[in-house]
Amino acid sequence: MTTASMITASNPVLRYWQSLTWALSGLQPVVLLLFRLFVAVAFWRAGVVKLADPSGTLALFTHDYHVPIFSPHTAALLGTWVELILPWFLAFGVAGRPIAIVLFVYNIVAVISYPDLWPNGLWNGLIGDDFNDHKAWGMMLLALVAWGPGLLSVDGIIGAVLRRRAPAPAR
Repeated sequence: MTTASMITASNPVLRYWQSLTWALSGLQPVVLLLFRLFVAVAFWRAGVVKLADPSGTLALFTHDYHVPIFSPHTAALLGTWVELILPWFLAFGVAGRPIAIVLFVYNIVAVISYPDLWPNGLWNGLIGDDFNDHKAWGMMLLALVAWGPGLLSVDGIIGAVLRRRAPAPAR
């Protein structure tokens, strides 16, 4: 028995704390699923709005959204389809980390491209009340990048099946 396990075994507060943290870790798959669904719905709704009014979307990208690199037409088309397709991959947890990375970068580009989101300046608004939705989506996407889509995802199910089928390591 190690020194750390002897201390834990003899201290009821530490035993309780370990039990509590172990039990709460079981929430991780549900939390990651909720993050995926919350962000996916937000992006998908934005895509539906863009698809419903293509000329209005093009006007926004021409006059209000200042997307770097792309022409307004290309940015409007790309933005619409990113918001209509990638949320489904995110929601189901298919290629979860790569999709979360793409949407994380997309979210940053959206914030930078639309200065009305940060009327107090980007850096002042970063700590203030500007673009709160985008900050929340960014943090959720960052968690999905760090921990993956979780066990309640296509990626998680495929991973579990592959682990079960893998041969046991030689000892």
